[in-house]
Amino acid sequence: MDLSAEHIKNLHKYEIRVLQSIEYLMTRYSWVPKDEIIHNTRFSAGETEFRLSKLMEKGMIKYSQVPYSGYTLVFNGYDTLAISHLVKKGIISSLGSCIGEGKESRVYEALGTGPVILKLHRIGQRSFQTVRKGRSYLPEKQHCPWVIASHFSAEQEYLALCSLQNHVNVPIPLAMNRNVIAMTYIAGDKLSDCTLENPQEIFEEVLSQMQEAYHRGYIHGDLSEYNVMYDGDKIWIIDWPQWISPSHENAGEILDHDLQTITKFFQRKYRISSDKDEIRSRVTGC
Repeated sequence: MDLSAEHIKNLHKYEIRVLQSIEYLMTRYSWVPKDEIIHNTRFSAGETEFRLSKLMEKGMIKYSQVPYSGYTLVFNGYDTLAISHLVKKGIISSLGSCIGEGKESRVYEALGTGPVILKLHRIGQRSFQTVRKGRSYLPEKQHCPWVIASHFSAEQEYLALCSLQNHVNVPIPLAMNRNVIAMTYIAGDKLSDCTLENPQEIFEEVLSQMQEAYHRGYIHGDLSEYNVMYDGDKIWIIDWPQWISPSHENAGEILDHDLQTITKFFQRKYRISSDKDEIRSRVTGC
């Protein structure tokens, strides 16, 4: 079921409380028993059952009888808690449509004082263990539900955007809550969707932006023509949850992969050739 602006708008305060309770208790239970929800919310059994049934109808929680009877948040429920918080804080006033979807995120239009982009991080259940091994920001030992783990992914990207915003062309972060980042709207197209009139100039600018990010302690980690945007004037680099520090043990390998991906794109589409050692030296300064 898709995230529904109408469902979020009409959510009863008791339903928000039940969602918050399940979220809190998921750090202790894979499936939260109903009695624990009743105890935590201090609602009556009848009120709790009614609110649980409403939340299931809205696709915000799931129920299971295996291995025992209990409830868990799904992404629509977790997203709803985050978006409700952003509305309460005045960051956004309305939610628009989904304008993009990747393996680990969804992007929505929204309105605040102007156009806003909401990026909803959604680390998939199937890939969670693989992602957990590959990303140092995820906790290794403690119980961490895969839905809530998306908070760490959002936090990682939010940190990069906050640190880079005055130095590298990235969306300006407005706020973050749970797995959702609110950021400024970029009016442009991905390089994959553009036909550039000045490809050499844009290629040079991508390298310059990579260089600036590197010297401020950030390697993108997943750079490609799909997360560099062009607005007709300058480029913007988006999607930073996989960044690593230049001091990371795999930094050289990951930087080389970023450089290889972006240079292959410009070579394939615009016949722009480059020397890999030369551009690596340019980015790293050594």
